[in-house]
Amino acid sequence: MKVLYFAWLRERLNRSSDEVAPPPDVVTLADLVAWLRARDEALDLAMDDPTIFKLSRDARIVPWDTPLAGARTVAILPPMTGG
Repeated sequence: MKVLYFAWLRERLNRSSDEVAPPPDVVTLADLVAWLRARDEALDLAMDDPTIFKLSRDARIVPWDTPLAGARTVAILPPMTGG
């Protein structure tokens, strides 16, 4: 599955995506984020307040407790400012 990073999160990580294969015990998007943060110190630091982020599963904004099964892409979206 592909994990996409947007806006300032992408800039802090210096990459726009990762290809991952989470273990079977990762069943929700919240589990996926926790697993990703545990594996990546830069992501963990950038997401020190995960409540500010939105998550997208296959191009649809969804709650953090959404099941991961069958997802092709997950996007982590930091808060944006507009002008």
